[in-house]
Amino acid sequence: MKQYRKALTFSYDDGVTQDIRLVELFNKYGMKCTFNLNTGIQSETSYWYMQDVRIHRMNQSDIGNLYQGHEIATHGLTHENPSDRDEAWLNEEYGKDIENIKRIYGVTPVGMAYAYGAYDDTVCDWLTAHGIKYGRNVWETHSFALPEDPIRLRPTCHHNDEELFPLLRKFLEEEPEEDEVWLFYVWGHSYEFDTCRNWARIEEFVERAAGHEDVMYGTNEECLRYFGVI
Repeated sequence: MKQYRKALTFSYDDGVTQDIRLVELFNKYGMKCTFNLNTGIQSETSYWYMQDVRIHRMNQSDIGNLYQGHEIATHGLTHENPSDRDEAWLNEEYGKDIENIKRIYGVTPVGMAYAYGAYDDTVCDWLTAHGIKYGRNVWETHSFALPEDPIRLRPTCHHNDEELFPLLRKFLEEEPEEDEVWLFYVWGHSYEFDTCRNWARIEEFVERAAGHEDVMYGTNEECLRYFGVI
């Protein structure tokens, strides 16, 4: 069995319609992603405008098998900031989101992304006690180091980060130290490819990243489990 010392994973939030195009792109190049959903507002009636682009979440009934082969994780029931909340609020915002994902999609989520990147010790403790193994914030490391505390996971970079391609070059061309493994963790929102008019950027990235025999392409859960983080 092949032993990997490098892994690449993606994390995208909000369950918006642009995920359809992103999933097609990931599937084309053999990439795996974790998609973080807000089941309490997972509907086309949940929308906003950015850069003259109308962005709306997909209807839960329309998602179907879209994320097959990828991972579904929680993002909170209604995308509220979880900081400074009590247990009753956490039971509602996260407990119901977890239960909805189980009921609607038939999977038990083990991961999540913090709305607005916000969290505190109370929410981290609640999530851990309720079976969530990792939680992603938005504070980028620009490194490939494994998270020491997965419930406070920091990604490598956002897909619009100016260091994205230099980091990819390093990831592909160099090797971890003998006692290291590398996790390249990219995050974002798929609607940003419309608002920034840069779908070509993510396609160039995954095309360059694809097909390397020494790289594992996995969901957040798959990569973190493979390297023994969770």
